[in-house]
Amino acid sequence: MPTSNNYFHLHLVSDSTGETLITVARAVAAQYANVTPVEHVYPLVRSQKQLDRVLDEIEEAPGIVLFTLLEKDLVSRLEDKCKNINVPSLSIIGPVMQLFEAYLGAATTGRVGAQHVLNAEYFKRIDALNYTMIHDDGQHVEGLEDADVVLVGVSRTSKTPTSIYLANRGIRTANVPLVPGIPVPAQLETLKRPLVVSLHATPERLIQVRQNRLLSMGADTSGDTYIDRQAVAEEVAFARKLSAKHDWPLLDVTRRSIEETAAAIMKLYSDRQRNRPSE
Repeated sequence: MPTSNNYFHLHLVSDSTGETLITVARAVAAQYANVTPVEHVYPLVRSQKQLDRVLDEIEEAPGIVLFTLLEKDLVSRLEDKCKNINVPSLSIIGPVMQLFEAYLGAATTGRVGAQHVLNAEYFKRIDALNYTMIHDDGQHVEGLEDADVVLVGVSRTSKTPTSIYLANRGIRTANVPLVPGIPVPAQLETLKRPLVVSLHATPERLIQVRQNRLLSMGADTSGDTYIDRQAVAEEVAFARKLSAKHDWPLLDVTRRSIEETAAAIMKLYSDRQRNRPSE
């Protein structure tokens, strides 16, 4: 049970990287605003000796145990230990694998970390990351036509982190800042192949983010047009007008996380690919 300090121990045991566990656990934990998980992450648990250390730590700090283990002996030991010390445990992939097995009528291969392989999809992500890093913040605009997605927007609309997130999904993403008084690159206005998405936020949100950025850099914020209410409002209006002129989809990122923004862009990209006539 959570302590009086409103925290609980959350043990995440994986025979691979643990990414699946962490994602699921955090998604569920986020639904409980009044308690905070203390995460204990154990990746690459593939032997009895490695499991021994995990079991000792679970006993020392009892809490919820989630796991993604394929080796049956390890699963049995972990479940038995949790039962003996009266802590809840659950296999995150076990029920899903059983469903697949029943539907497909085939047993699993039992390959640990089977999703992490050096296949074509992996190298596609690496290529996308390389492209995105080279074409960040308006660099090398001559190569924009080779992008899958081009993000545009004023400063602090999360263009770079969103681009990197999309690249991790295998989408070659470039981003170009929109700055009043500075001409938009001609290459941007003549793009045919990429999907161009315009990211927007309210002036109030932009000012807040920009102020925090300047303060973190130790900069003097007095009289700075970068955070002036009228100047920022004009930036936003300029970006919206330009987006309307070119019929670029508008995406308000004021209250969106990077993941939510990326998900919306991926849907736009998927819809566009599906509706595009085959060449």
